[in-house]
Amino acid sequence: MSTAVSRTPVSSAAARPADPALRRDLPALEAPGFTRPVMPLWLALLGAVGAGIALDAGFPDKGWWPLTLVGVAIVLTALIGRRWGSALLIGFVAGVSFWGVHIFWLTLYLGPVPWLGLAIFEGGYFALGALLIALVYRRAEAAWPSRARRLTVLPLVVAGLWVLREGINSIAPYGGFSWGRVAMSQSESPYTGLIAWVGMAGLSFVLVWLVAFLVQLVREDGLRSSTRVLAACVAIAATLAVPAWPAVTSGTARIGAVQGNSNAGLFAVHERGDILSDHVSASAGLIGQDMDVVVWPENSSDIDPTQFTYASQTLDAVSAELGDVPLVVGTIQARGDKVYNTSLLWQNGGVTDFYDKRHPVPFAEWMPNREFFRALAPDLVDLVTRDYEFGDTDLTFDINGLIAGISICFDITDDAVMRAMSAEGAQVVLAQTNNADFGQTDENLQQLAIARLRAVEFGTSVVNISTVGHSEIIAPDGSTIASIPAYEAGSMVADVPLATAATPASVAGFQLEWLFAGFGIIGLLVALTSGAGASARTRKRPRRP
Repeated sequence: MSTAVSRTPVSSAAARPADPALRRDLPALEAPGFTRPVMPLWLALLGAVGAGIALDAGFPDKGWWPLTLVGVAIVLTALIGRRWGSALLIGFVAGVSFWGVHIFWLTLYLGPVPWLGLAIFEGGYFALGALLIALVYRRAEAAWPSRARRLTVLPLVVAGLWVLREGINSIAPYGGFSWGRVAMSQSESPYTGLIAWVGMAGLSFVLVWLVAFLVQLVREDGLRSSTRVLAACVAIAATLAVPAWPAVTSGTARIGAVQGNSNAGLFAVHERGDILSDHVSASAGLIGQDMDVVVWPENSSDIDPTQFTYASQTLDAVSAELGDVPLVVGTIQARGDKVYNTSLLWQNGGVTDFYDKRHPVPFAEWMPNREFFRALAPDLVDLVTRDYEFGDTDLTFDINGLIAGISICFDITDDAVMRAMSAEGAQVVLAQTNNADFGQTDENLQQLAIARLRAVEFGTSVVNISTVGHSEIIAPDGSTIASIPAYEAGSMVADVPLATAATPASVAGFQLEWLFAGFGIIGLLVALTSGAGASARTRKRPRRP
């Protein structure tokens, strides 16, 4: 005897497991918006190009700081739902686009090959960071099943991975390239003051977290528009509401600085001693001023005064003419078979202290793996005729009781160098640089922006003095005390506030950086583990009738 069985089609809704726990086992089926790309690949690649340009537009010379956040938002949105191949491609395109625009000043004297090579290399770093972020986005539903967890945890993880990539990029390889970080676009934004609390890495973290949170707010289903707007406003207000660090200063030092407007570029043609003469002439404007110290830029004495009588007698004469004031002068020194980019404290007829640059720039001031790279581009490699040594001197001068931190050019970008300088008790930072190789490009302004952020980060006045500009004396709150127009010979003098207390960023900056990066590392591990677990459970689940 047979029994007729009615076979009614099962709707897709009825086929879904009713148990929320079982639903979480099927993230790809239950939440397609979290595992599928938001935009087609061709549009994501176009967006990546635009994102790179927008990222750069927040930096000087344009200084449209909100556009850097827009660029971050485009990158994150383009990475949602991507598999590893397309994520790498999108990240690489965005990275090359950003770096290609951001360091275009390299082409002025060195041509397109070094510029393109560095942009491509940095684009590779950007691509690896993008891959990690894309992996987290694909597994977010499995790792953090509830909306509240995704809104709370996912932005922290994304921001942590962004900071992790910036941090590694800043130290490796060959000492890293600590330029172009998101925080460095904010030297004149409402977020500038935040850097004194959380440091350079922390400022990048907060800004990327904000963007990632806003992106996630848009992605989440089931939220009222009013709730989204309210949450976005609260997040923005919270990041802006942090009060400025009350930089503690006591007393002032009267500091003069001289910009010689010298033809001091790598390929400049001039007689030995011309750069020294330019700075002697520009110092005339300080005669009659009662000063504690006068600062000249990097390489301002193109003759080593410890080796040549002419240079030493010249510095003695300048010091005497200005009232026996100590001079801080940049020069190049050869000691045995080693060469150093050095800053000298010249007083009482000789050198009483010196500082050797801690962070010579790879491929410019020293050539790593010279034979290997020479085989690829001998003409370019041979332009780097000498390899500067990495300095190991202390980072401060005691100038008649004034503790002055000394930074030479790229040193100002190195977090570890600046923290060590603060730990030595620097009351003011004398940042010497030579920007003559970059002409009227925005490299000078990018470096000045970094100096401004460092002043706020460490609560310390910064005297940023260049051979050609932009030269400024910057207060601990980031404001300009005095300046010299770019590409004009001149001098400036001001009563500069002296720092007496460390900022939170200077005390805990290293620990904070690892904390922020740790969010990314731990979150990535959780996401990968959760994603693998969900896939395994899906494979093992028995078929249901």
